[in-house]
Amino acid sequence: MKIKMSLVFVSVMVIALCVSAFVFTEASAAQGSRKGTGIVPLTEAEKTTLLFMREEEKLARDVYIMMYEIWHSTVFSNIAVSEQRHMDALKNLIDKYGLEDSASSEIGVFNDEKLKLLYSELIDKGKQSLLDAFEVGKMIEELDISDLEAAMAETNKVDLDRVYANLLSGSENHLSAFNSQIESLN
Repeated sequence: MKIKMSLVFVSVMVIALCVSAFVFTEASAAQGSRKGTGIVPLTEAEKTTLLFMREEEKLARDVYIMMYEIWHSTVFSNIAVSEQRHMDALKNLIDKYGLEDSASSEIGVFNDEKLKLLYSELIDKGKQSLLDAFEVGKMIEELDISDLEAAMAETNKVDLDRVYANLLSGSENHLSAFNSQIESLN
């Protein structure tokens, strides 16, 4: 009787393992046909956008660090910390896909000429008043939102899309924070 029960148990376990293996194989095959398993290389456009987005998040972080140093508003320091997390999330993707991260570790140093110019303009405007500094934050977050939406539209990779969506949500929160600060000063 014990042998029969053991054989039944072993038979059930073997069947369960076979079914599990089949389901796992089918799920893996289905995942491979969906967007972005991480195995499929990035297109040139996706590479360019990913590297640019890292530097654009750096722009936000660097400007907020400078605005905090000038105005000592914790809104800037809190959001700068968040922007660093955004940069880290993008760096993880850059590493995953074997790209070279060209973003400088120095505050205010950028490879992209437009970002260099924009950084200078934003710092100059933000120095004028606290209200102008919050307006600068609003401008940065609106730019981030626009660029993240465009980045999401151009990719079919789940991992890129997920990170961009998370950054988009963060930027929307940052924009709301800056709008609240602007309203409180008006």
